Amino acid sequence: MLRPRDLIPHVDVALITLDSLRFDVAARAHELGETPNLSALLPPGGWEARHTPGSFTYAAHQAFLAGFLPTPARPGRHPRLFAAAFEGSRSIGEGTFVFPQATLPAALAAQGYHTVCVGGVGFFNGRTALGSALPDLFAEAHWSPALGVKHPDSARAQVQVAAGAVTRAPGRVFLLLNVAATHTPTHLYLPDARRDSPDSQRAALRSVDAALPPLLDALRARGRTLLIVCADHGTCFGDDGYWGHRLAHPAVWTVPYADGMLEGS
Repeated sequence: MLRPRDLIPHVDVALITLDSLRFDVAARAHELGETPNLSALLPPGGWEARHTPGSFTYAAHQAFLAGFLPTPARPGRHPRLFAAAFEGSRSIGEGTFVFPQATLPAALAAQGYHTVCVGGVGFFNGRTALGSALPDLFAEAHWSPALGVKHPDSARAQVQVAAGAVTRAPGRVFLLLNVAATHTPTHLYLPDARRDSPDSQRAALRSVDAALPPLLDALRARGRTLLIVCADHGTCFGDDGYWGHRLAHPAVWTVPYADGMLEGS
């Protein structure tokens, strides 16, 4: 198991959230060999199924940035990688990085990290008070329509911005990349498709995977990175009559997750 308590502040930290990506979609793409760059980051068993603490982007990211990453989808007490200190916590282990600040960006900034957010969905657009709440947690934040959900080349554009930001960063860096492509509308990624579906989300995920190498290369060039890749929540495509997210359904609560050390080049 990773021990962030021992790793910080000696390594970079990167959190890549594949917005709205269902576990079954990610697992199927991995099984079919459609996402070689992501698959190279996974353990032999592939994506781990976890339960998200939030059923939509804002809630999930607020939890993530307080140390509540998705929880393994199996019984037991599971120690967390990061934890804001508070009385009564039962998920702090020997390797947990515990911090007195309210958020992980503030905690890592206090350790000398430059914090960077590259947003995707509207909760990162900086256009409203709500759309500024998450990016304002970071020293450097990026969003534009080209990085958003309606742009079919958003993954490549987001990776370009993220890779440039980490390359320029002084000292250690904490990067949050909220990937827009896997969020609705994903039918943009399938010719002639008129409605979002697991197949269209898988096509969107393929575009993310193809775009990813420049960011991984930029991180490797800086040295070692504690890398976390997961979905913030899933989404329903007519499952049991449900569409979308912000609702309690297994397709929403169960997300793909992976973490590990990305070694330097």
